[in-house]
Amino acid sequence: MSVTPPEQPPPFYDPAPGGAPRPSGGRSPVVLGVLVGVLVFALIGAGVAGWKIFSGNDDNTVTAGSTGSKAPSPAATSPASAMPSTDPALAAYYDQKLDWKSCGDNECATMKVPLDYTKPDGTSIGIAVLKVPAGDPSERVGSLVVNPGGPGGSGLEYAAGGAKQFGKQLADHYDIVGFDPRGVGKSDPLKCVDTAQMDALLGYDPAPETAAGRDKMDSLLQTLGNGCLTESGELARHVSTKEAARDMDILRATLGAPKLDYLGASYGTFLGATYAEEFPTHVGRFVLDGAIDPALSNEQLSLEQAKGFETALRAYVADCVAQGDCILGNTVDEGTARIKAFLDQVETTPLPTDTSRMLTSGWANLGIWLPLYVKDYWPYLTSALKQAFDDHNGSQLMTLADAYASRGSSSYTDNSMEVLYAVNCLDHDDYIPTKDVPAHFAQFEKVSPTFGKAFAFGLSTCSDWPIHSGQTSGPIHAKGAPPIVVIGTTRDPATPLEWAQALSKELDSGTLITRNGDGHTGFQQGNSCVDDAVEAWLIKGTQPKPDLHC
Repeated sequence: MSVTPPEQPPPFYDPAPGGAPRPSGGRSPVVLGVLVGVLVFALIGAGVAGWKIFSGNDDNTVTAGSTGSKAPSPAATSPASAMPSTDPALAAYYDQKLDWKSCGDNECATMKVPLDYTKPDGTSIGIAVLKVPAGDPSERVGSLVVNPGGPGGSGLEYAAGGAKQFGKQLADHYDIVGFDPRGVGKSDPLKCVDTAQMDALLGYDPAPETAAGRDKMDSLLQTLGNGCLTESGELARHVSTKEAARDMDILRATLGAPKLDYLGASYGTFLGATYAEEFPTHVGRFVLDGAIDPALSNEQLSLEQAKGFETALRAYVADCVAQGDCILGNTVDEGTARIKAFLDQVETTPLPTDTSRMLTSGWANLGIWLPLYVKDYWPYLTSALKQAFDDHNGSQLMTLADAYASRGSSSYTDNSMEVLYAVNCLDHDDYIPTKDVPAHFAQFEKVSPTFGKAFAFGLSTCSDWPIHSGQTSGPIHAKGAPPIVVIGTTRDPATPLEWAQALSKELDSGTLITRNGDGHTGFQQGNSCVDDAVEAWLIKGTQPKPDLHC
């Protein structure tokens, strides 16, 4: 199954059973992810109010039109200040005028884009867009397009966090604009499998030892891939990052912006870098936070992520030990060994939970991975492990795993996990057969004794995906773009610091900010040095000091 930690988890409102404290500031994680062979999500805080806007079927939701409509009729021309399309065949899309309507305290609209950019006169799909108007209109700088990661994360929910998500300075000076990328959430959504089928995939052993177990893993992944084609048809072939980047340029034009100002986190950095490569002269003020290195192969990405999660786990255990009376032991090595032994045990003997589902190996890994994204969540993990060790009950770990996967009490609350696989399988077509994965165990276990084998199976996740794009990795230079700010964090589990360092060097105009800390991403993570530099760049155009360390 090979689902490695996501880049960002879903709304996690309820504290873990047992009274674990809520993260400071009332921040709720968003489940997204960076699948690079393995499924990896990233954790970014989002204001509770922002998430609540999209719960239930109320007047605060926006749903894109159904797939299958034709290209939009040219509306009144887009604002003169906006750069038009360089392709006359796309003029109808670039010239469309969005019909903004109130959705709670915000404004929502549906943008049309071509399903297939090689057939611009063919079928169009809807992209849901949400705008949080600038808090201080007299100081408004423009529109800031944001993406929280994934692939599969909702830009609507991310943007709706407003000042709670992005800080008062950005929220006052910018209209914060989020969109659900093609196939995601409120846009014309990708549909692949039902709840039971997704449960079977995510709960399955992420590192099967036998040939029969690996065959079962292949079967579960084939069910997902074939389901995407059966349930979603051509949309499943057109959810790549390159296509989403082209959608962003149409969004730029509909916003009347000659250049795009953008803040992308985690997978959102890959989306932003891809945009910069495709449209370097349309780049405005860019921030890529928690960066992915687009030059790396699937194997390199998976191996470095394995190392990143092991580093984060050891930081968590070290903190537990330092506080005294740690449930994991008296040393970091003892603690990581106990967690590994626990995961091995659950593989053969799942734990009961307060639900009808058992905590299997797959769910246990997800439950441990999620808190590693945010240091404030470490107490949740300690409480959950204590319950599992002392009471032989997996309820708290299952709560964390469900948050990771956006699973509600009876079904999934969004389609982020389906999109995660579908996009990554199109973006990376360099997978190996599952039967060949064990030959790579040694190198993965060397960098991650705890999670190595699970991450190794990221090498084969998409080997039997029914759609092969032929896309391979390569460096992104964005020649001709203005300065692009890249942020990396020293102990980031999902997007290791090395990736940010590499991307900042590959980009012709990259400049790096390094945050010394734990957790995923750097902006709005309690580091004023990072926050001040980002705000000065986006609001005033003041470039950060070269190689700024915070």
